[in-house]
Amino acid sequence: MSVEEPVTRPRTKKKRTGRIVLLSVLSLVVIAALVAGGYVWNLGRTFNDNSQKLENAFPAEESRPEVKKESEDALNILLLGSDTRAERDEELDGGSEEFGTLPNGGRSDTMMLVHIPTDRSAVYVTSIMRDTWLDLPGIGEAKINRAFANGGVPKAVETLEGLFRVRIDHVASVDFEGFKGLTDAVGGVTINNPRAFRQSIVNGMYFPEGRQTLDGEQALAFVRERKSFPGSDYQRVKNQQLYVKALLGQILSKDTLTNPLKVQNIVSEFSPFIAVDETLDAAKVVDIASSMRNIGTSDMEFFTLPNKGPGRSADGQSIVIPDMDTINKFGEALQNDTVDEFVASTDLSQ
Repeated sequence: MSVEEPVTRPRTKKKRTGRIVLLSVLSLVVIAALVAGGYVWNLGRTFNDNSQKLENAFPAEESRPEVKKESEDALNILLLGSDTRAERDEELDGGSEEFGTLPNGGRSDTMMLVHIPTDRSAVYVTSIMRDTWLDLPGIGEAKINRAFANGGVPKAVETLEGLFRVRIDHVASVDFEGFKGLTDAVGGVTINNPRAFRQSIVNGMYFPEGRQTLDGEQALAFVRERKSFPGSDYQRVKNQQLYVKALLGQILSKDTLTNPLKVQNIVSEFSPFIAVDETLDAAKVVDIASSMRNIGTSDMEFFTLPNKGPGRSADGQSIVIPDMDTINKFGEALQNDTVDEFVASTDLSQ
């Protein structure tokens, strides 16, 4: 791998919750199925009718790794994030990025791997920076988002399966636009913003430092903004984690869980912005949820794919340099269903 030395950047405090966005794509439906009782059938129909399908989401069978006995009952779910409104804004500004197109019209720029071990005792969520420099199958060394540009979702799945040597069982994507209705459906989301900033557009919204409650339009602006920060995507990741942590707290609140109408509104508002592989329907989600009844937010571990920070490729691209030694250990843990031991023994602060 030909790269220059990483650019020095300030270290952030270690955080173990909400590293990036989109855990909601699974948790919303899981929560709805668990708490809605007699409303499960109706919620499932809403989800199946309104969500979209990712057809041919997986690569050719002969290119996929074998499943080890130790991890054959574990689950690996790839979550993808897209931003159709940001895409439209960039096109109007004359800018462009290399992303693969998803069914909802967006181009993926956020990626997470959700690992659920065989004993269903925890959930491990690994975010993968879009500029991570990897050896892409059939492409060569490039940013991970190049996989989408060249081969869409199947190429992204093939890349991660090759990196970790485990199979991806399901794929789901969600458009940031869905956060607008979702935030309003739960009555607004209160965050504690550590750093004041203004959107980098004409008459952009201003977010002061400190506690504030975001409505849908404000939440969408908050999770999308990146040009206002020196760290660009690094700061956007932190803001997304802040929002998701607060959002999950709101969804898990007694006020939400004891209100079937509010749960129905959440699923109705969010499901049109979700696309899933053809095997991940509401029945499958409920099946997964049933095996995870004892998992709470304290049982969820969030971390970023180990990396050495930003740097430059040999041809001058700005990239994120992966820490391959640690990534290989993570892959072995996924293969052997020992991610709990990996997390406990590894410094995953970024």
